[in-house]
Amino acid sequence: EAEADGIRTVGLGYLPSYCEHLKCNKIVGTAQPSHEQVAGSAIASDAAQGFSFAAFHEAMHDFHALAHAQGIAALAIRRSSSAGILGWFVERTANAGLVGIGFANSSTLMAPFGGSTAFFGTNPLAFAVPRGGDRPALIGDMATSQVAYVTVREHAAEGKSIPLGWGLDKTGKPTTDPNEVLDGGAMAPAGGYKGSLLALLVDVLAGGLAGPNFSFQASLFGNNEGGPCDVGQMFIALSPATFSGNQPGPFADRLEVMLSALGEDEGVRLPGNSRHAHREKAAKHGVVVPGDLLARLRAYT
Repeated sequence: EAEADGIRTVGLGYLPSYCEHLKCNKIVGTAQPSHEQVAGSAIASDAAQGFSFAAFHEAMHDFHALAHAQGIAALAIRRSSSAGILGWFVERTANAGLVGIGFANSSTLMAPFGGSTAFFGTNPLAFAVPRGGDRPALIGDMATSQVAYVTVREHAAEGKSIPLGWGLDKTGKPTTDPNEVLDGGAMAPAGGYKGSLLALLVDVLAGGLAGPNFSFQASLFGNNEGGPCDVGQMFIALSPATFSGNQPGPFADRLEVMLSALGEDEGVRLPGNSRHAHREKAAKHGVVVPGDLLARLRAYT
């Protein structure tokens, strides 16, 4: 689905990482996720060191039902692994008619603002908002680093330089060489101290409240050492009907008034439009996958 959505850095090219983590038991392929309601609007999920996607899917129906019933619900997933594309999760919440917000901490890659060494993960956050009718959901999905780590890794593999501001070398200085970022350097936070604050918030929610490990305690996503990563994800779902019941007109109709006004500026692109366009094209024409990647993937079977 990431490949079809045009988010290829975490598409099939990332699948070998998952396969290697399964082989070394960094991700437990036989894990059976489970969940329980721990308070009126709260669900706790145990991914059992398996895939975060499986844990979310196992708890999703109860999570969404609770949000509809209570107006708001939270789902905390612990003992988990890389969330990959966080928008994948919150889009399912939007498809259930709910506003979805997601937070996922990850292993150490990004230096805090003013720092020179990696401490936070790229710690993504995402949201999705239902628009009603047959309109696709708004989907916002961002790393709290200037760019995703896999984007820097992709530039290094292709021999490309990176823009100044994406990362730091091992001495803490900004660099345009992606290999210097990968070799003991660190990612830079998006927007300076603002990205650093967001990374901290994600770590508090996904690592502190949901998971057993903060970013600096987790084993690295980027290698096959250290055992399970033990990270977490936190999701919040809100029912538009609950909070907009006293407003003039349905939520979806009022939302379209705002989005229509926003779209009057020709240079503005609504969040999620690009992935929806890629998805429609892929449904008609498929996706092109490099032959060497296909060969590598087939070697795992």
